[in-house]
Amino acid sequence: MAGIANKGSALVSTLMTQAKPRFATFMKYAVVELTPPTPADLPAIKNGIVKLVSGARTGAWKNLTVCEAWLNTLVTMEVCFWFYVGECIGKRHLVGYKV
Repeated sequence: MAGIANKGSALVSTLMTQAKPRFATFMKYAVVELTPPTPADLPAIKNGIVKLVSGARTGAWKNLTVCEAWLNTLVTMEVCFWFYVGECIGKRHLVGYKV
């Protein structure tokens, strides 16, 4: 029994040693990527929306490469899936609403 406890504690210490650099990398990116937009970011967001609308009007979306179009499709699908997950969390059911 003591051998299992020693192996278990050695395994836990090994896992903690390996996890610390990965967690530090995660936190480095999380601080940058998961922060809400600041008031200084609003002009850039507005310019992006204006560019998107003008590109839709002029037909600039027809000149995308396959890689860019596929990336845009994946981002759109991700937004839709997160919306669906939020709906499931909000209504606390996977299918349908309680009527």
